[in-house]
Amino acid sequence: MMQVIDVHVTSGALWRGVLVAAPIDIVFVVLLASWMGAATLRRLKWLIAGTTAVFFAAVWAILACYLFWEPVYHYFFPAWSRWWLPLVYGIGFGVAGLLSWFLALLARGNCVMNFCVLMGLWGMAGHVWAVHRGLLVQPPLLRGTSPVAAVVFSGFEFAFYAGLILTIAALLSQARERLQSHSRDRATGASS
Repeated sequence: MMQVIDVHVTSGALWRGVLVAAPIDIVFVVLLASWMGAATLRRLKWLIAGTTAVFFAAVWAILACYLFWEPVYHYFFPAWSRWWLPLVYGIGFGVAGLLSWFLALLARGNCVMNFCVLMGLWGMAGHVWAVHRGLLVQPPLLRGTSPVAAVVFSGFEFAFYAGLILTIAALLSQARERLQSHSRDRATGASS
């Protein structure tokens, strides 16, 4: 089993991460919002839910089950749950993505930005729960790290994930439309 290099995450490293992530998120989400409007977001409902589920299942499979099981996640989850975590968190975040989609369209302002902020808040809520369960006390990798730094960083991390999810969902939708158009064109050409 692959082990992560023996390092210690510090509060300073997380705050530097926030300083790097914040401008990247702002630029990414503003560009994404200028490319994708409310009509597109509305149309992508189920693609967003599905993409969110698959995305977070993959994140949990790679990070929790493979890279960081020993250094972090085995402190919080029983061994039998290790390979179920991607499925459970994938479904959970798929539902969170669907709820965020709904709320993003209801709220005032730009719905794409709303979606990314809401998903950032989901990430922060999840990390508050993890901190409460001992995330920054039990694993030596994270021991002593500032809870505020960990939670703030997670907001930007999850907002970035949300932007990636919207981008993937939009690209999948465009690919599907091109394939359908190509199939219609072939069918029309064959019947002529």
